[in-house]
Amino acid sequence: MGSSEKLSNRGREIHQILGGGLVADVILWRQKNLTVGILVVALAVWVVFEVSGYALLSLFSSVFFLLFTILFLWAKSAAVLNRPAPPLPHFHLSEETVNEAANTIRGHINAVLSVSEDIAHGRDSRMFVKVAISLLMISVIGSLTDFFTLCYTCLVIALTVPALCERYEDCICRYGQVWQRKLQHVYVRFINGVWRHRN
Repeated sequence: MGSSEKLSNRGREIHQILGGGLVADVILWRQKNLTVGILVVALAVWVVFEVSGYALLSLFSSVFFLLFTILFLWAKSAAVLNRPAPPLPHFHLSEETVNEAANTIRGHINAVLSVSEDIAHGRDSRMFVKVAISLLMISVIGSLTDFFTLCYTCLVIALTVPALCERYEDCICRYGQVWQRKLQHVYVRFINGVWRHRN
């Protein structure tokens, strides 16, 4: 098994696991200019919202107000000066696009409701534990930071961790196997302890 196949344990490289396209290239820093550009833009957005204290709704309102004012004045001045009006594309959502999006959203909502029903009726204990731990983690992380800082941190992690994993894959696999054996040993001891107390 090659070094790039060890981490996935399925014979696929990290690039293939991430989709193998432009997104994988960006995440693994193979398109350095684009990756750096994304990080710089994300940092600028984070600074605008965090340091200046600007609110998202306020920013959208200001941008749209400025855009509509410029387009309105351009159209009015073009009519007075006999110039062409601003070139605007005709935006229109087709009914089939809306129905397709609604069906996709409906499918996801029904899946969530089905899982919720299984948990509420006590049919899926494992899923209950997963959901409870996830919600608890979200609650703890949410109490420590705000939304934009969390999004920026997640973006930085998403753009650095896979690249570091690909670069230092052999070392990570070696330590990962050691920790996996240790955790399995702790798990076996825990399960044996639980069974002893029950009997």
